[in-house]
Amino acid sequence: MANAQAALDRLVDIMRRLRAKDGCPWDREQDLRSLRPYLVEECYEVLDEMDRVAYGGPWRPLAEELGDLLFQIVFHAQLASELKEFDMADVCNAISDKIERRHPHVFGEQKVSGSTQVLENWAKLKADERKAKTGKAGSVLDGVPTGAPALQRAERLTEKASRIGFDWKEVGQVRAKLDEELRELDEAIASKDRDALEHELGDVLFTLANLARHLNTPAEDALRQANARFTRRFHGVERRLEAAAVPFGKATLEQLDGYWNEVKAEERAKR
Repeated sequence: MANAQAALDRLVDIMRRLRAKDGCPWDREQDLRSLRPYLVEECYEVLDEMDRVAYGGPWRPLAEELGDLLFQIVFHAQLASELKEFDMADVCNAISDKIERRHPHVFGEQKVSGSTQVLENWAKLKADERKAKTGKAGSVLDGVPTGAPALQRAERLTEKASRIGFDWKEVGQVRAKLDEELRELDEAIASKDRDALEHELGDVLFTLANLARHLNTPAEDALRQANARFTRRFHGVERRLEAAAVPFGKATLEQLDGYWNEVKAEERAKR
Protein backbone atom coordinates (compact mmCIF):
# COMPACT_ATOMS: atom_id res chain seq x y z
CA MET A 1 0.00 0.00 0.00
CA ALA A 2 1.25 3.49 -0.86
CA ASN A 3 1.80 6.07 1.87
CA ALA A 4 -1.55 7.86 2.28
CA GLN A 5 -0.02 11.10 3.55
CA ALA A 6 2.43 11.33 0.64
CA ALA A 7 -0.36 10.55 -1.84
CA LEU A 8 -2.63 13.24 -0.38
CA ASP A 9 0.22 15.76 -0.35
CA ARG A 10 0.85 15.01 -4.03
CA LEU A 11 -2.81 15.62 -4.90
CA VAL A 12 -2.87 18.90 -2.95
CA ASP A 13 0.29 20.03 -4.76
CA ILE A 14 -1.25 19.13 -8.14
CA MET A 15 -4.35 21.17 -7.31
CA ARG A 16 -2.22 24.12 -6.23
CA ARG A 17 -0.29 23.92 -9.50
CA LEU A 18 -3.50 23.81 -11.56
CA ARG A 19 -4.73 26.97 -9.87
CA ALA A 20 -1.41 28.84 -10.23
CA LYS A 21 -1.07 31.81 -12.59
CA ASP A 22 0.62 29.60 -15.16
CA GLY A 23 -1.68 26.67 -14.44
CA CYS A 24 -4.79 25.40 -16.24
CA PRO A 25 -7.12 28.12 -17.59
CA TRP A 26 -10.23 26.03 -16.92
CA ASP A 27 -9.30 25.19 -13.33
CA ARG A 28 -8.42 28.85 -12.67
CA GLU A 29 -11.91 29.93 -13.81
CA GLN A 30 -13.80 27.73 -11.35
CA ASP A 31 -15.51 28.84 -8.14
CA LEU A 32 -17.87 27.29 -5.59
CA ARG A 33 -20.92 27.77 -7.81
CA SER A 34 -19.37 26.36 -10.96
CA LEU A 35 -18.04 23.29 -9.11
CA ARG A 36 -21.36 22.37 -7.51
CA PRO A 37 -22.69 20.19 -10.39
CA TYR A 38 -19.38 18.34 -10.64
CA LEU A 39 -19.43 17.52 -6.94
CA VAL A 40 -22.97 16.16 -7.20
CA GLU A 41 -22.11 14.18 -10.35
CA GLU A 42 -19.05 12.60 -8.74
CA CYS A 43 -21.14 11.54 -5.73
CA TYR A 44 -23.57 9.72 -8.01
CA GLU A 45 -20.74 8.07 -9.94
CA VAL A 46 -19.37 6.76 -6.65
CA LEU A 47 -22.84 5.35 -5.86
CA ASP A 48 -22.95 3.63 -9.26
CA GLU A 49 -19.66 1.89 -8.57
CA MET A 50 -20.73 0.96 -5.04
CA ASP A 51 -23.78 -0.76 -6.56
CA ARG A 52 -21.58 -2.68 -9.01
CA VAL A 53 -19.27 -3.82 -6.22
CA ALA A 54 -22.25 -4.85 -4.07
CA TYR A 55 -23.39 -7.17 -6.87
CA GLY A 56 -19.99 -8.78 -7.42
CA GLY A 57 -18.18 -6.22 -9.57
CA PRO A 58 -14.48 -5.30 -9.24
CA TRP A 59 -13.33 -2.87 -6.55
CA ARG A 60 -10.72 -0.96 -8.56
CA PRO A 61 -13.17 1.28 -10.48
CA LEU A 62 -14.60 2.34 -7.12
CA ALA A 63 -11.14 3.54 -6.08
CA GLU A 64 -10.99 5.66 -9.24
CA GLU A 65 -14.40 7.23 -8.59
CA LEU A 66 -13.53 7.90 -4.96
CA GLY A 67 -10.43 9.64 -6.27
CA ASP A 68 -12.58 11.86 -8.48
CA LEU A 69 -14.71 12.75 -5.46
CA LEU A 70 -11.62 13.43 -3.36
CA PHE A 71 -10.33 15.74 -6.08
CA GLN A 72 -13.48 17.82 -5.71
CA ILE A 73 -12.88 18.12 -1.97
CA VAL A 74 -9.25 19.14 -2.54
CA PHE A 75 -10.45 21.64 -5.16
CA HIS A 76 -12.83 23.30 -2.69
CA ALA A 77 -10.14 23.36 -0.01
CA GLN A 78 -7.75 25.05 -2.46
CA LEU A 79 -10.31 27.76 -3.22
CA ALA A 80 -10.70 28.40 0.51
CA SER A 81 -6.93 28.40 1.00
CA GLU A 82 -6.49 31.09 -1.64
CA LEU A 83 -8.91 33.27 0.35
CA LYS A 84 -7.08 32.46 3.63
CA GLU A 85 -10.24 30.80 4.99
CA PHE A 86 -9.03 27.22 5.54
CA ASP A 87 -6.93 24.57 3.81
CA MET A 88 -6.92 20.81 3.32
CA ALA A 89 -5.24 20.27 6.69
CA ASP A 90 -8.10 22.13 8.36
CA VAL A 91 -10.62 19.91 6.56
CA CYS A 92 -8.84 16.74 7.72
CA ASN A 93 -8.38 17.98 11.28
CA ALA A 94 -12.00 19.13 11.55
CA ILE A 95 -13.38 15.70 10.67
CA SER A 96 -10.75 13.90 12.77
CA ASP A 97 -11.59 16.03 15.81
CA LYS A 98 -15.31 15.45 15.26
CA ILE A 99 -15.00 11.67 14.90
CA GLU A 100 -12.83 11.37 18.01
CA ARG A 101 -15.19 13.61 19.99
CA ARG A 102 -18.26 11.62 18.96
CA HIS A 103 -16.66 8.24 19.73
CA PRO A 104 -15.86 8.54 23.44
CA HIS A 105 -16.43 4.78 23.71
CA VAL A 106 -13.39 4.30 21.42
CA PHE A 107 -11.16 7.29 22.17
CA GLY A 108 -12.31 7.83 25.77
CA GLU A 109 -13.52 5.92 28.79
CA GLN A 110 -17.24 5.70 27.99
CA LYS A 111 -18.84 2.27 27.70
CA VAL A 112 -21.69 1.34 25.32
CA SER A 113 -23.94 -1.69 25.09
CA GLY A 114 -24.28 -1.70 21.31
CA SER A 115 -24.79 0.30 18.11
CA THR A 116 -28.18 1.67 19.25
CA GLN A 117 -26.59 3.37 22.22
CA VAL A 118 -23.82 4.69 19.95
CA LEU A 119 -26.44 6.47 17.80
CA GLU A 120 -28.24 7.83 20.86
CA ASN A 121 -24.96 9.18 22.25
CA TRP A 122 -24.12 10.65 18.83
CA ALA A 123 -27.38 12.63 18.80
CA LYS A 124 -26.72 13.95 22.32
CA LEU A 125 -23.15 14.92 21.48
CA LYS A 126 -24.33 16.77 18.36
CA ALA A 127 -26.89 18.66 20.44
CA ASP A 128 -24.18 19.58 22.97
CA GLU A 129 -21.97 20.83 20.12
CA ARG A 130 -24.77 22.98 18.67
CA LYS A 131 -25.51 24.42 22.11
CA ALA A 132 -21.84 25.30 22.62
CA LYS A 133 -21.76 27.06 19.23
CA THR A 134 -25.14 28.78 19.17
CA GLY A 135 -26.47 28.66 22.72
CA LYS A 136 -29.29 26.35 21.62
CA ALA A 137 -29.42 22.57 21.32
CA GLY A 138 -31.57 22.88 18.21
CA SER A 139 -33.52 20.00 16.70
CA VAL A 140 -32.45 16.40 16.42
CA LEU A 141 -33.50 16.73 12.77
CA ASP A 142 -30.88 19.39 12.11
CA GLY A 143 -28.22 18.30 9.65
CA VAL A 144 -30.48 16.49 7.18
CA PRO A 145 -29.84 18.44 3.95
CA THR A 146 -32.97 19.99 2.47
CA GLY A 147 -31.42 19.54 -0.99
CA ALA A 148 -31.07 15.77 -0.61
CA PRO A 149 -33.32 13.47 -2.71
CA ALA A 150 -36.72 13.43 -1.01
CA LEU A 151 -36.79 9.65 -0.50
CA GLN A 152 -33.36 9.65 1.08
CA ARG A 153 -34.24 12.66 3.24
CA ALA A 154 -37.42 10.96 4.49
CA GLU A 155 -35.41 7.97 5.64
CA ARG A 156 -32.82 10.16 7.37
CA LEU A 157 -35.52 12.21 9.11
CA THR A 158 -37.12 9.10 10.60
CA GLU A 159 -33.71 7.74 11.57
CA LYS A 160 -32.82 11.00 13.33
CA ALA A 161 -36.16 11.05 15.17
CA SER A 162 -35.60 7.45 16.31
CA ARG A 163 -32.50 8.55 18.23
CA ILE A 164 -34.70 10.15 20.88
CA GLY A 165 -37.19 7.27 20.93
CA PHE A 166 -39.75 8.49 18.36
CA ASP A 167 -40.01 5.25 16.41
CA TRP A 168 -41.95 2.06 15.88
CA LYS A 169 -40.68 -0.90 17.90
CA GLU A 170 -41.30 -3.58 15.25
CA VAL A 171 -41.33 -3.86 11.47
CA GLY A 172 -44.92 -5.15 11.64
CA GLN A 173 -46.08 -1.84 13.09
CA VAL A 174 -44.57 0.08 10.21
CA ARG A 175 -46.12 -2.34 7.73
CA ALA A 176 -49.52 -1.82 9.36
CA LYS A 177 -49.03 1.94 9.09
CA LEU A 178 -48.39 1.49 5.35
CA ASP A 179 -51.74 -0.30 5.00
CA GLU A 180 -53.41 2.62 6.78
CA GLU A 181 -51.76 5.16 4.48
CA LEU A 182 -52.70 3.13 1.39
CA ARG A 183 -56.35 3.13 2.47
CA GLU A 184 -56.22 6.91 2.81
CA LEU A 185 -54.62 7.14 -0.62
CA ASP A 186 -57.47 5.05 -2.06
CA GLU A 187 -59.93 7.53 -0.56
CA ALA A 188 -58.02 10.43 -2.12
CA ILE A 189 -58.02 8.68 -5.50
CA ALA A 190 -61.77 8.24 -5.25
CA SER A 191 -62.22 11.91 -4.33
CA LYS A 192 -60.11 13.06 -7.32
CA ASP A 193 -58.93 15.96 -5.15
CA ARG A 194 -55.47 16.95 -6.40
CA ASP A 195 -54.28 18.32 -3.06
CA ALA A 196 -55.50 15.24 -1.20
CA LEU A 197 -53.80 12.96 -3.72
CA GLU A 198 -50.48 14.74 -3.29
CA HIS A 199 -50.83 14.68 0.49
CA GLU A 200 -51.72 11.00 0.78
CA LEU A 201 -49.22 9.84 -1.85
CA GLY A 202 -46.53 11.73 0.05
CA ASP A 203 -47.55 9.95 3.27
CA VAL A 204 -47.31 6.57 1.51
CA LEU A 205 -43.83 7.35 0.18
CA PHE A 206 -42.70 8.65 3.57
CA THR A 207 -43.96 5.49 5.28
CA LEU A 208 -42.22 3.32 2.67
CA ALA A 209 -38.96 5.13 3.40
CA ASN A 210 -39.47 4.47 7.11
CA LEU A 211 -40.23 0.80 6.38
CA ALA A 212 -37.05 0.58 4.31
CA ARG A 213 -35.04 1.85 7.28
CA HIS A 214 -36.56 -0.79 9.55
CA LEU A 215 -35.69 -3.44 6.96
CA ASN A 216 -32.09 -2.16 6.81
CA THR A 217 -32.57 -1.66 3.08
CA PRO A 218 -32.13 2.03 2.18
CA ALA A 219 -35.07 3.17 0.09
CA GLU A 220 -32.88 5.24 -2.22
CA ASP A 221 -30.67 2.21 -2.94
CA ALA A 222 -33.64 -0.10 -3.45
CA LEU A 223 -35.29 2.32 -5.88
CA ARG A 224 -32.02 2.93 -7.71
CA GLN A 225 -31.66 -0.83 -8.25
CA ALA A 226 -35.30 -1.03 -9.39
CA ASN A 227 -34.58 1.74 -11.90
CA ALA A 228 -31.55 -0.17 -13.14
CA ARG A 229 -33.59 -3.38 -13.53
CA PHE A 230 -36.34 -1.56 -15.40
CA THR A 231 -33.82 0.09 -17.73
CA ARG A 232 -32.02 -3.17 -18.42
CA ARG A 233 -35.22 -5.11 -19.05
CA PHE A 234 -36.79 -2.40 -21.20
CA HIS A 235 -33.67 -2.33 -23.36
CA GLY A 236 -34.19 -6.07 -23.79
CA VAL A 237 -37.78 -5.44 -24.89
CA GLU A 238 -36.58 -2.83 -27.39
CA ARG A 239 -34.05 -5.25 -28.86
CA ARG A 240 -36.79 -7.82 -29.37
CA LEU A 241 -39.05 -5.26 -31.02
CA GLU A 242 -36.23 -4.31 -33.38
CA ALA A 243 -35.47 -7.96 -34.17
CA ALA A 244 -39.16 -8.52 -34.92
CA ALA A 245 -39.18 -5.42 -37.16
CA VAL A 246 -42.03 -3.86 -35.18
CA PRO A 247 -42.35 -0.19 -36.23
CA PHE A 248 -41.54 2.36 -33.55
CA GLY A 249 -44.54 2.96 -31.29
CA LYS A 250 -46.68 0.31 -33.04
CA ALA A 251 -46.23 -2.58 -30.61
CA THR A 252 -49.35 -3.74 -28.78
CA LEU A 253 -49.45 -3.95 -25.00
CA GLU A 254 -49.68 -7.74 -25.34
CA GLN A 255 -46.45 -7.80 -27.37
CA LEU A 256 -44.67 -5.55 -24.89
CA ASP A 257 -45.81 -7.64 -21.93
CA GLY A 258 -44.77 -10.83 -23.70
CA TYR A 259 -41.26 -9.56 -24.45
CA TRP A 260 -40.96 -8.17 -20.91
CA ASN A 261 -41.78 -11.58 -19.44
CA GLU A 262 -39.24 -13.22 -21.76
CA VAL A 263 -36.52 -10.86 -20.55
CA LYS A 264 -37.41 -11.52 -16.91
CA ALA A 265 -37.37 -15.29 -17.52
CA GLU A 266 -33.91 -15.05 -19.10
CA GLU A 267 -32.64 -13.13 -16.09
CA ARG A 268 -33.99 -15.76 -13.69
CA ALA A 269 -32.37 -18.53 -15.73
CA LYS A 270 -28.95 -16.86 -15.39
CA ARG A 271 -29.10 -16.66 -11.57
